[in-house]
Amino acid sequence: MITNPLPDREDLSIPESLSQLAIQLGQPLDRATVEDIYHQAQDLLSHISPTPVTLARVAGVLLVYQIQSPAAEELQWFNAQIQQCVDEEEVEESIESLHRVDAL
Repeated sequence: MITNPLPDREDLSIPESLSQLAIQLGQPLDRATVEDIYHQAQDLLSHISPTPVTLARVAGVLLVYQIQSPAAEELQWFNAQIQQCVDEEEVEESIESLHRVDAL
């Protein structure tokens, strides 16, 4: 059986998109940093089978955390939230919750 040694097109486009996003945010990152962010996202989602869109969204959140340099607790909280998700829908809800403003 011959396997394809080349990565999927999505596997190449997500890091490229992350790199472009970093440039747009005024914080260009080297290829190694972008690849590290991408692999972190893959690792966070290794317990489910995410679509490329969900993988890209998690990687995008990690990219923003990388650029903004938040408190370590914030990044740890996000990582824990994603690791506790039982499916892709919960991952998406966790990402969406980051953008909600509570009107208390």
